[in-house]
Amino acid sequence: MGTLLISKIREEFPDRMMATFSVVPSPKVSDTVVEPYNATLSIHQLVENSDETFCIDNEALYDICMRTLKLSNPSYGDLNYLVSAVMSGVTTCLRFPGQLNSDLRKLAVNMVPFPR
Repeated sequence: MGTLLISKIREEFPDRMMATFSVVPSPKVSDTVVEPYNATLSIHQLVENSDETFCIDNEALYDICMRTLKLSNPSYGDLNYLVSAVMSGVTTCLRFPGQLNSDLRKLAVNMVPFPR
């Protein structure tokens, strides 16, 4: 999700909680030269406009595919599967009944040590 879109959503719905999942590039598995610049420049907008940002390391995704799943050449589908598993795990408390972290606000209170 682009930072302009995040900023427009924040303007339109300032009272809603916003959670983002960002894949952070790695120099070992980088596809393009500008990945680190894009990630660095987007951090400011994520801090300002997002209530919760979950960072996923691209190199760790590749390592999980190679070491745990024993895939010699992981595809984008394999990496997307791992990202979807992370997103599903984080949002489980929103989809199923329970006492702990039943909405995004409670999740933020328990997960964010220094809220802005």
